[in-house]
Amino acid sequence: MSELIDPHPEAEMPHNGEVSLDPLRDAEEGLGGRNRAKVGSARPSSLLYTYGPGAIMDLPNFSVMPAGLGDWEPIWKRRENIPNIIEPRLLDVVRLHLGPQVTALRPFPWQPKKMGTSIEGTDLGIPARVFPQWMRCTGCNLLAPLTRFNYKNTQPFRPDQAQFTHERCPGLRGNNKGSKQGRPAVPAPHLLTCANGHLDEFPYDLWVHRGQKCVKAENPDLQMRDPNLGKSVGSIITCVACRETRGMAEAQGSAGREKLPSLCRGRHPHLEDFDSECDARPAFIMMGASNLWFASTQSIIVMPRSEKEVKEILAAKLRAELGEKRLTRYADDLETLRDVAEGKVDLTQLDDVELSAAVKEALAPAEPDEVRENKRDNWDPTDLLVPEWRYLQKPTLFPQQEDLNGLMVTEVPLSTELHPQIKRVVAVNQMKKVNAVLGFTRLDEMDRVNDLPGRLVKLTRNARPTWIPATEDRGEGIFLQLDLDAVELWEQEIIRSSVWKAHRQSHRRNFARRFSETAEQIDPDLRLPAPRYWLLHTLAHVLIREMAMSSGYGAASLTERIYGWTAGPDRDAAAGLLICTTASDSEGTLGGLVALSAPERLHALVVSALRRASRCSSDPICAVRLPSDPEDFLHGAACHCCSFASETSCERANRFLDRRFLLDLPSANSDNVSGFFGRADAI
Repeated sequence: MSELIDPHPEAEMPHNGEVSLDPLRDAEEGLGGRNRAKVGSARPSSLLYTYGPGAIMDLPNFSVMPAGLGDWEPIWKRRENIPNIIEPRLLDVVRLHLGPQVTALRPFPWQPKKMGTSIEGTDLGIPARVFPQWMRCTGCNLLAPLTRFNYKNTQPFRPDQAQFTHERCPGLRGNNKGSKQGRPAVPAPHLLTCANGHLDEFPYDLWVHRGQKCVKAENPDLQMRDPNLGKSVGSIITCVACRETRGMAEAQGSAGREKLPSLCRGRHPHLEDFDSECDARPAFIMMGASNLWFASTQSIIVMPRSEKEVKEILAAKLRAELGEKRLTRYADDLETLRDVAEGKVDLTQLDDVELSAAVKEALAPAEPDEVRENKRDNWDPTDLLVPEWRYLQKPTLFPQQEDLNGLMVTEVPLSTELHPQIKRVVAVNQMKKVNAVLGFTRLDEMDRVNDLPGRLVKLTRNARPTWIPATEDRGEGIFLQLDLDAVELWEQEIIRSSVWKAHRQSHRRNFARRFSETAEQIDPDLRLPAPRYWLLHTLAHVLIREMAMSSGYGAASLTERIYGWTAGPDRDAAAGLLICTTASDSEGTLGGLVALSAPERLHALVVSALRRASRCSSDPICAVRLPSDPEDFLHGAACHCCSFASETSCERANRFLDRRFLLDLPSANSDNVSGFFGRADAI
């Protein structure tokens, strides 16, 4: 697990009120003794998808925000050789979105301990800032910046005890002696954000005084209390000097937004920086809101390397380990280049001709920005899935796979009783998945529309990172492929149905409301997944629910990967799904999922999953659910009781699901939709 390093609590306060980030001073003091800087830890997967740079991580006594990538550099400099994750196919996509200056994918700065008493890796960690930096005393309700509180973190093995305290807190009764131990302080949970990804502290002083200055004091003390009354909602802010009060409930909703500042300050707390301008209006948001931070990530499954990919990997290693300057200097002096690369890149198997070609590949100039931006605007995330689908269509290649850390798959014979619409089953005995984060958004999830450059929040101050964080996950899975001809015929019938017409209209309304900046330039129908995707997606969810009961893994540990698209100029049609489980901090998983691919077990599992999907405790309401104007939800006969999965499992946030596409639902016959698998009692 990666450690979180907190900024020094007594750092000098700059003019904008933020604490200067100096995570290394405490880390150095902690080596060989007490590590006062460590405040927590997190799994790599959570740092990638939930608590990356710009997100707020709630610790036991306060909250922190992982810093931008520029603040990770001093951490990395503690190691002579910085590790890199080499995966050219994913790096090409990253460079397409962020620019050709990105040369590497790096794991999180973490090092496992070889022995229990070892101090290896204690100087590594993720830099983080305390945020929000307005705190409330739990003893006297004082609301103030964190400089009014003392920081304590004295136990090297108890980072959960790190906290801010209000020394000599008078308590609610105003005891002048105060508390000798001090009262704990907790973060004030109210914040301001905007659609451009900025985040700022809530202006409590201006709020309670309704945009004016206090008439009694220049910098008055404030109090925040939570009245436990049935007629009151939210916290109440009080000025101690002039006794003005105002409730935070007034800031909520569209009416409350009109009472907030009209201009966003353009603040990025994870970068300790401000954008020069922002045309968005701030919105009120709570610290724990689910729409405060959305990661924009891409992932690929590592497959057997082609000869071209092997050459690209070698070029990427040379570029990442030696740098462009060294490669340019020694391009014509291959003997010296071999000496420089010794211990970093293995060149022993290459002759001079091959090495010279690799250096030339590594130094090849990047394509012009205009060309790259045009490719980016026309890029489709499906492009990452096409090579994986093509490989899975060639079982003759499976025995040739020798990379123990990559993809190991086995064609599984079908049970004679298995539903005929399932044409192939492949056991994924071993797989490696590489994930990378491109940035993040706030308020609304990035759906990869054309305004991506404007909405994607930068990870570094200069907005052009040279590397980005990535993780390597290892695990197992099961791949199911449906009958492509049957899917094609069924899909044509669905497209003509009233159900599909309602889903298409709902998607148009949803698209226009969520992406108003680009709705006029983009046809929303091009962003609507085909009916086969809805079918595969719904099937994946019901299988995940069923597999969790017998695989030994929780439902939240299973994830889906949908291969569902119609034929295009550069790709054949696809209709398959991969259910897998992976772990980023181990050598793999235990085989419980692959064991379900055995013919008899898989048949029983599919039958049970489909029969369960035919019933829902919310039926008949769920079975006939269909969006109608002005509704714009993106699912049909699906809900938490029957089809929804946890957010760690679903690649589309529980959108594009409908059990009517899967089965003939008894209570939905009036919709005139044929389920792909027919009646559940006939399976």
